[in-house]
Amino acid sequence: MSRTVESSNHSSAWIAQTWISFLVSISVTSVGIFYLPVDTWVKGFMGMGLAFSIGSTVSLTKTIRDVHESKKMTSKIEEARMEKILSEHNYSNS
Repeated sequence: MSRTVESSNHSSAWIAQTWISFLVSISVTSVGIFYLPVDTWVKGFMGMGLAFSIGSTVSLTKTIRDVHESKKMTSKIEEARMEKILSEHNYSNS
């Protein structure tokens, strides 16, 4: 029985592009908030909104990844159980 190995390694270019995109978006938004012609408390409120948005995005992506990995693990366990049952069945019929 052949197995397909699933690989999710990302290229260094993709990782660099992702980090650059993240840092540019945070920087540009922060500079925009800093130069807004509004009171300091409004800038603080918007800065807190930016910080909470970043934090919740990180939590969401971690949760989605964890759920995906747990499904992969459950799938691998079920596959291993099925292979064991099949091998025991084939062994007993030999």
